[in-house]
Amino acid sequence: MRSRPAAVTAAACALAAVAAAVLPTAGGPARGGPERSSPAAHAAPAPGPEAAAAPAQCTDPEASLRPAGEADGPAVRRIKARGRLIAGVDQNSYRWGYRNPADGELSGFDIDLVRAVAKDILGDPEKVTFLAIPTSRRIPALQTGKVDIVARTMTITCDRIRQVAFSTAYFESGQQVMVPKGSPVTAFDDSLKGKKVCTAEGSTAELKVREEPHGSSLLTVPNHLDCLVRLQLGEVDAVVNDRALAAGQAAQDPSVQLVGKPFTTEPYGVAMNLADTDLVRRVNKVLEDYRSGGAASLWMKAYERWLASDLKGITGPPVPKYRD
Repeated sequence: MRSRPAAVTAAACALAAVAAAVLPTAGGPARGGPERSSPAAHAAPAPGPEAAAAPAQCTDPEASLRPAGEADGPAVRRIKARGRLIAGVDQNSYRWGYRNPADGELSGFDIDLVRAVAKDILGDPEKVTFLAIPTSRRIPALQTGKVDIVARTMTITCDRIRQVAFSTAYFESGQQVMVPKGSPVTAFDDSLKGKKVCTAEGSTAELKVREEPHGSSLLTVPNHLDCLVRLQLGEVDAVVNDRALAAGQAAQDPSVQLVGKPFTTEPYGVAMNLADTDLVRRVNKVLEDYRSGGAASLWMKAYERWLASDLKGITGPPVPKYRD
């Protein structure tokens, strides 16, 4: 077993152990959350005439529905009637969605974005019920109506846009390899031969390693942080993960490092049910406002607050793409 800082390992294990709880906001206990509201309030929406179905040929999965006016559609009315936005998030990803040990609050880049959506729809950024969900349960949570949105470093792909709808991309990352310092693994290449690689189940990293194993064997786990714990315990030799997430993990544990270069493009989007086209347009309106203002934009302020120390040199958000 490789030696790892005890405090880091303990903290990571503690985080991994709480990965499926309903999380109230700082404003008070969760109201109208999945365990408290009626079944009708969370029934999966029936597809309407404008259901955000994927194009027959997927050439640009990042192209979303253009922002609409202020008129509320059925999904937005559902959220307003409930009085809370229900968001699927992570609480184990440092800088993105995690429990801040200083104050116990749920914090991060994705959390700020969810609060901006709640403020736009409900007039109050605290009117959110956060539901922590593992990577592999993001799509089912949307399809069954358990959550309104998922903001959880979720990559927009051709396969996924046939199952859920996405906003425009709000961040762009890429897959990279993380290993203990001193490892003979140097990149996503044949240096992985004979090694055990960890990825989160249902992630784009899992798909990539299955497509190109480079002679490695694969272990999948429910959440990204679980891979860091396995690496710390010496149970795997390498982790393949989004650079944006892996950089935060490396910042937590100085005994690991990223090697090689990012070898994919991973545009993150806010995911929603295919039937909730009015919500897709509303979230895209929020993102238009979030990006506006250049260096003074809310997007740049969130980047400087949460990500700039680990992901240097980013000058702005991705340019939105629309298909209508």
